[in-house]
Amino acid sequence: MQIQVHSDNHIEGSARLVNWVSASVADKLERFDEGVTRVVVHLNDENGIKAGAQDKRCQIEARPKGQQPVSVSHKAASLELAVDGAIGKLNNALKHQFGKSRSKRVSAPVPLEGETLEAEGRDALLEADFYDEAPVRAF
Repeated sequence: MQIQVHSDNHIEGSARLVNWVSASVADKLERFDEGVTRVVVHLNDENGIKAGAQDKRCQIEARPKGQQPVSVSHKAASLELAVDGAIGKLNNALKHQFGKSRSKRVSAPVPLEGETLEAEGRDALLEADFYDEAPVRAF
């Protein structure tokens, strides 16, 4: 999984910050390492130099293999809380996304004892069951 970190002009994009964010994302999303090709993290200070409640925003976009991108964002009073909140939301979104795709997979039919998987054999068994259980009506 490739991790990219971007920040706006009001947040100093130091190597230390990039390493911390990358390590946090990699650690908490490790279980999706095989299913996600890239994660892009955007860090913003929405009020600029002015202080304010919940003015730090972290937006994370994950790109699962063969699926549409998943994007989440979280606002908080500090950058650490914003990053942790966004990672938690992304973890839940990816669990949901991969859970949906896993449940859509169709498994091959498994033959019962004495049953064959050939179409003729299955049709014959179903036909025999139908005639054995069909109610008899007298007209």
